[in-house]
Amino acid sequence: MWGKGLVVGQYFPIKSQIHELDPRVKLLFTGFTIIDLFLLQDWYSFLFLGIFFLGLIVLARLPFLYLFRSLRPIFFLLIFTLVLHIFFTPGEYIWEYGFIRISREGIFKGLFIVVRLCLLILATSLLTLTTSPVELTDGMEYLLSPFKKWGFPAHELAMMMTIALRFIPTLLEEADRIMKAQAARGVDFESGGFVQRAKSLIPLLVPLFISAFKRADELAIAMESRCYRGGVGRTRLRVLKLRNWDYSFLVGSFAYLGVITLFSFLWW
Repeated sequence: MWGKGLVVGQYFPIKSQIHELDPRVKLLFTGFTIIDLFLLQDWYSFLFLGIFFLGLIVLARLPFLYLFRSLRPIFFLLIFTLVLHIFFTPGEYIWEYGFIRISREGIFKGLFIVVRLCLLILATSLLTLTTSPVELTDGMEYLLSPFKKWGFPAHELAMMMTIALRFIPTLLEEADRIMKAQAARGVDFESGGFVQRAKSLIPLLVPLFISAFKRADELAIAMESRCYRGGVGRTRLRVLKLRNWDYSFLVGSFAYLGVITLFSFLWW
């Protein structure tokens, strides 16, 4: 169902070299990787980037099957993207039947976009699996703190992003429970046309929104009861400090990604 197989937003609490990295380093690496994924234009670059991700997964001591479960929730999106490119990309047609045409360029472009999306999800999953929500908040706030002099709410934005990321699995698990409860009461989510299926989602969405607002209210009360007043005057139990391993990983990973990008442009 909805919540099963979701990895993005969850934390895998073990000890590894990747877990011990400074959260600012992991955030910078993930951001640069996402930008790099949209710059790469050939299969060889994706291959070398995939090999690099496999090495990071080994260093992080994450189960491969558990990590690749992060692709399950977007399976239909990947199929839909592939189908759109196959049937609507002009080029050298290899099969035609009436107005339906499949082009060689469409197959190539569709598979290319699917692989790009898979690597994108793996990169973000690797970040959230190896970084706790508290570390993510601290890392985001440190990176955004230079903008505070212009009145930018760095702490509040980092807190909101972390809370939203943290509650993605919780809300999907709640949706899964509500769907099962409504199905036990006779609600059919599978049969019928598009309009009928959309109407059948109303018994799911209404209690889900009510539950989401209730959780938000309880979280606000809990934060207020602990005297939370934003980032003004707050101190930290753990002060982030870059170590030799952080510098080495940052320089090495950026150099590796830079070389891949350079060769991608030269090859393309």
